[in-house]
Amino acid sequence: MIVKNGTVFQENKTFCKRDLYIENGKITDNATGLTDTTEIDAQGLYVLPGLVDIHSHGAMGYDFSDGNLEGLKAILAYEYTHGITSYCPTSMTIEKELLQKLFHSMGDWEDQPGLSHVAGINMEGPFLDASRKGAHRSECILPPDVDFFRECNEACGNLIRLVTLAPNVDGAMEFIQALSEEVVISLGHSAADYNTARKAIQAGADHVTHLYNAMNPLGHRAPGIIGAASESDTCVAELICDGIHVHESMVRVAFKLFPDRIALISDSMRATGMKNGTYDLGGQQVTVDGRLATLADGTIAGSATNVFDCMKMAVSFGIPLEDAIAAATMTPAKSIGIFGKVGSLVPGKRADVILVDKDLNLVKVI
Repeated sequence: MIVKNGTVFQENKTFCKRDLYIENGKITDNATGLTDTTEIDAQGLYVLPGLVDIHSHGAMGYDFSDGNLEGLKAILAYEYTHGITSYCPTSMTIEKELLQKLFHSMGDWEDQPGLSHVAGINMEGPFLDASRKGAHRSECILPPDVDFFRECNEACGNLIRLVTLAPNVDGAMEFIQALSEEVVISLGHSAADYNTARKAIQAGADHVTHLYNAMNPLGHRAPGIIGAASESDTCVAELICDGIHVHESMVRVAFKLFPDRIALISDSMRATGMKNGTYDLGGQQVTVDGRLATLADGTIAGSATNVFDCMKMAVSFGIPLEDAIAAATMTPAKSIGIFGKVGSLVPGKRADVILVDKDLNLVKVI
């Protein structure tokens, strides 16, 4: 296949007018030896890598924590049609037995055409700080447990790429030291102060779960997780750019605090792609009105958006187009160790390609 005349996004965050060649599902150097010579005219369009969402719970009435693989397929179909070609289904803080069952259900997972690729699993909880639990259930929160994590990871065929950890709870530092070579440890759902967060990062944590949300704010005398993570050149920060979770000014601040280290995420829940109404999230009732999803007490509970729309919103907030695209493709792929396969359009990588018009409307998923 040849994608002709498009404006292709490069790894150096520039655009280049060139053709893109695809053979057997991978990007290749040139047209020599192509068996599929189908041409797609991308004149006037951006040619971008498929987007990567590393933190999302559900869509289309389904939640990954349901443990329903048919439901997961419906989620992945929704994501794929919105340009997200790599996806990390994300668990909630639910009963220990249900978590074990959930991860076990993924042990024989195989990707299918027309669905987003499962790039790994994001384990958000149960190792959280109850004071910053957000939409997670306090009665299901557990202390950091290395053996339980390894049990879950083994059950799903070592698919867990990310695990959220509150660094200020007992046993957190030991957890980081034991597992930082096995999984990306993300600091979040925590009231940790600057010194504790810095200690956790020095121990091996290098990721932040939905920056600003479910953590202490950035204060000039108490910078907390945000301040500590911003000073680490290797720490990637997730950001929900739905216009609700984070004010547009703080979105701009985030891109300055974490240059080339922002990973746009949706943190979407089952109401995504559905009409307004009441839905379940990890055993709690969530009311959705437009893009706003809240618990009964008013707590914001995930989003009803997707990463493609988050990327568009970031641009509308004044984030340079190149930075917004990188934050939805290269940075999340790098953060979970899959950049060798996806996240950019270079020879040898999987041909996850989307065509987008100059108004950032999705035209085609290849």
